[in-house]
Amino acid sequence: MAGAALPRPGLAEQTAAPPAAAPAASTGTVVFAAASMKNALDAVAAAWKADTGKSASAVYASSAVLAKQIEQGAPADIFISADLTWMDYLDKAKLIKPGTRRNLLGNALVLIQPADASTDLKIAPNFDLAGATGDGKIAVCTIASCPGGIYAKQALESLGVFANVEPKLAQADNIRNALTLVSRGEARFGIVYATDAKADPKVKVVGIFPEASHSPIVYPVALVATSKNPDAAAFLAYLSSQAATKILLGQGFTILSK
Repeated sequence: MAGAALPRPGLAEQTAAPPAAAPAASTGTVVFAAASMKNALDAVAAAWKADTGKSASAVYASSAVLAKQIEQGAPADIFISADLTWMDYLDKAKLIKPGTRRNLLGNALVLIQPADASTDLKIAPNFDLAGATGDGKIAVCTIASCPGGIYAKQALESLGVFANVEPKLAQADNIRNALTLVSRGEARFGIVYATDAKADPKVKVVGIFPEASHSPIVYPVALVATSKNPDAAAFLAYLSSQAATKILLGQGFTILSK
């Protein structure tokens, strides 16, 4: 399934998303970013502050929620999505600035469990994820609209196990909330990004889903068309600086060249 397009957002997904909270003080550059970016982007913003004296604040949520908030006029300067679909959505609505979009990061999809749990489960076609879960749950983010959930569904379908595990899915509104369910022991397993697993010592990776089992995980970034912030373009460029690249690599992301 590598290279397959992600499903287009449907009307239900477009209208049902809860609002994302804006920063309390919208000073400096405001970045609307996929929830999986939190640790890395907070560190990049701190480095930007140290290097330039300028501020950048972030709003984190599912890419679907953030895209809809931007469409509704939320005051964002930069959008970082965890998939191409929601950036395409804003692009087609002419809500991102022409010529500013690029693919910034890549990631991997992993199966996790609480750090104190153990399993011999191996990710492979027709693997018995449902049996290993037992009466427990598998935490994912919303499979209809959240990028991490869409990738998870693709992978489970590709491996032939989605029908068996679907009743056991616990769907969270963003991928960090799915991570938390596993971290707290409220879910037997979870499907998140490799960077999420790296960010939480209370979980451990069971295995990595094959790249061919889901669409490539790509994080595009762009300036929002309505932004009037003179520093936004400089922060966008800073995301590709040596300092930011070191932070992003350290958090487990891969750097994309275009």
